[in-house]
Amino acid sequence: MTRLARAALLGLGLPAFLAAQQPAPFDQQLRDNQQRLEGIRRERSQVEQELERLRTEVHSLSDELSNIERQKETTNRIVNELDRQIYSLSNQLDRTTLDLLLAQDALSEKRAVLERRLEDIYKRGPLYAYQVLLAAESFGDLLSRYKYLYLVSRQDRLLANDMSKLQRRIARERQTLVDARDALGRRKSERTQELARYLQLEHERQASLQETRRSAREARQRLSQLERDEKSLNDRIVALERARREAEARGAATAAAAITTADLGQLDWPVEGRILYQFGTATGPNNTRIPWHGIGIAAPVGTPVRAIVNGSVSLAGPLGTYLTSVLLDHGGGYYTFYGYLNDAAVAPGERVAKGQVIGHVGGAASDQGSHLHFEIRGQGGIALDPINWLKGKR
Repeated sequence: MTRLARAALLGLGLPAFLAAQQPAPFDQQLRDNQQRLEGIRRERSQVEQELERLRTEVHSLSDELSNIERQKETTNRIVNELDRQIYSLSNQLDRTTLDLLLAQDALSEKRAVLERRLEDIYKRGPLYAYQVLLAAESFGDLLSRYKYLYLVSRQDRLLANDMSKLQRRIARERQTLVDARDALGRRKSERTQELARYLQLEHERQASLQETRRSAREARQRLSQLERDEKSLNDRIVALERARREAEARGAATAAAAITTADLGQLDWPVEGRILYQFGTATGPNNTRIPWHGIGIAAPVGTPVRAIVNGSVSLAGPLGTYLTSVLLDHGGGYYTFYGYLNDAAVAPGERVAKGQVIGHVGGAASDQGSHLHFEIRGQGGIALDPINWLKGKR
């Protein structure tokens, strides 16, 4: 009866133990964790795609730097999420290990009780139940003995059932332990990779920052050089205009103007090609503001460049960033300028006719590639939009 009581107590305590030690929905936790990581990684993937788009377009390097910062921020969030999951998995391993030990201890105790019961049953023999019933001295005694045998049998079944539950529980705990260890190993490996990625992004950020600073310096230098070249061209045109006005004041004969307002939209193109940049101020790399006093016309290196109307050569040679250039004076205060030439086919002072080849396209090493930079200047050296003067506005 003492053994039966101990078995009964164990039987009564086991459901509470099992309820208290029910395994957490570990698979669901892993799925939730994975979804959180995938969500952050999708966000980073969008930022990476944006960076690829930026790198195929004219953009500010500061935009690229900002994009890298956003990638660093999302990567840092991934590392923090992995740290949280590693901490959670470590706790899960500790809890699962404890649950497994408790379940194994409970199973050992249940097995010991069962072994003692089996030993008792063996010693008493197969007719023990009949002997107990037949030894009853009264009907009430018989009922008591029957109830006792029923409770013993019921307790034996509960004991066997509890052991079966414990065995299944141990199997689940062991599998959870294996899964948790695997997940922990994967998360640690992912964390190592993400940290390496973070360091790589930091390296890219530093490189981009240096490139931004270098690009800013180059942009300032280029703009400064453009301003000097523009001033040089303006000074040359101003000198020509001064000489023209002085000649007019003296009453000296001057060449008739080859360009007038009647030519708006009627002049031939100096070279055929697509427009690279329009007249006016444009936004260049790193948000630089580039003032274009003419248009850029793309054409292969060596393509002939022709004078749009009759004129005389005022400049035929290098002019700073415009490389080899030709400036034609068309009289009446009108001038055309042809920059980024590969060579000049005319000489200063030479008279040229409309359609005459004055040089060939160059500029292959420029930011825009091979092209012709073309300007039209009006009286006083004012820059005019060539698109308004050339045939068929493009």
